[in-house]
Amino acid sequence: MSMLFTPYQLGPLALSNRIAIAPMCQYSADEGHATDWHMIHLGQLALSGAALLIIEATAVTPEGRISPDDLGLWSDAHLASLQPVIAAIRRHSPIKVAIQLAHAGRKASSASPWLGGANIAPDEPRGWQTVAPSSVAHAEGETVPLALDADGLQRIRQGFVDAAVRSQELGLDAIELHGAHGYLLHQFLSPLSNRRADEYGGSLENRMRFPLEVFAAVRAALPSSMSLGMRISATDWVDGGWEIEQSVRFARELEKLGCHFIHVSSGGVSPAQKIPVGAGYQIAFAERIKRETSMPTIGVGLITEPQQAEHILQSGQADMVALARAMLYNPRWPWHAAAELGAQVDAPPQYWRSQPHQHKHLFGDTKLGQR
Repeated sequence: MSMLFTPYQLGPLALSNRIAIAPMCQYSADEGHATDWHMIHLGQLALSGAALLIIEATAVTPEGRISPDDLGLWSDAHLASLQPVIAAIRRHSPIKVAIQLAHAGRKASSASPWLGGANIAPDEPRGWQTVAPSSVAHAEGETVPLALDADGLQRIRQGFVDAAVRSQELGLDAIELHGAHGYLLHQFLSPLSNRRADEYGGSLENRMRFPLEVFAAVRAALPSSMSLGMRISATDWVDGGWEIEQSVRFARELEKLGCHFIHVSSGGVSPAQKIPVGAGYQIAFAERIKRETSMPTIGVGLITEPQQAEHILQSGQADMVALARAMLYNPRWPWHAAAELGAQVDAPPQYWRSQPHQHKHLFGDTKLGQR
C-alpha cells in the first residue's frame, strides 16, 4: 500500500492521506478582503484529492501584509468575505481547510511579484511604515522598520489571537502560524534581524520568547479540538544566522506548548542567503526535527514526483508532504499520484467518468449509468 495515501492525524485533525497543499500568496485581495479569485483558486485546489488545503499567508493586522493586495483577517468584514469561499468548498469537497496567519514585519509594504516585488516606501502610493524586532532594513535601500515597543508587541500578539478566533468562527479545521521566510516571527528568531537588547533579543531563549508567546496566546484562545501548528525556516542559509540546531530547540519548546505539527521550510530572512536549490532540498531539516521531537512534521521543497513523495514518507524523513508550485502547475497532482502508486483518491462525482479505463478504481467502486 502507498504510504502517501494512508490516513494521518495532525493532533485532533484526521486526514484521509498525507498530501497537503502549501499556502501560496495570491496577491489578489481587495484591502485584505477575499475576491472572486479566491473562490476560483481555492475551489479548484479543493477538488484536487489532497487531504489538506492551507489558505495563503493571511495578515493579522493591516501593516502585516506583504503587499497591499494580501489577504487579511483583522476584522469581521474580512471574515465575511471568506465565508462564501469556505461554504462552497464545504458543499463540494471533503478536503480539510487550514489557514496560515502571518505578519510580514520588515518585509511588508512590497509590490506584488509581477509588479517587481520591490519595497514600497511609506511616502509612496499604497506604501506604509513597516515594523520589526529591530530598526534593521531587510536589504540596502529598503525602508528601515520601526522597532516594536511593548505596546506594539501586545497589539500584534492580540492580532494573532483575534484572527485565530475568526478562523475558528469560519469553521476552519486548523491554523498554521507563519514563523518562516523572513517574516515577523522569523525576524525575532534570527540574530540577523533581531538586534534587541531587552528580554526579546540576544540569547536564543530571548529570541524565541515572542514567537512562543504568540503561539501560547493563540493556543489558549482556541478549543483543544482545533489543530494548531507552525511553519518555520529551519536555517537562514547565512553564516551566523538561524540554523537547524536552534530550530530543533524551538520545535521542542513549541511541543511543550501543545503544538500539533511543524511545517519545515527554510530561508527568506536575508538577501545574502545561498540556497542549494534542488529536488527535496529542505527535507533533511524535516527529518532532523522529526527524529529529535515527537511532533508530526510536514516536509516541503521541490517535491514534484509521486515516487519522490512516497520515498520521503517510507524512509521516515517526514510524516506528510506539502506541495505548492507543483500543485499550481497540476491541480490534479494527487489523482495522478494515486494512479501511479496504485491508490485511491477522493474526487467529486461530477468527475467520476474522467478516470482512465486502466485506473477504473482510482475513485473507488463508482458505477455510472450512461445517458
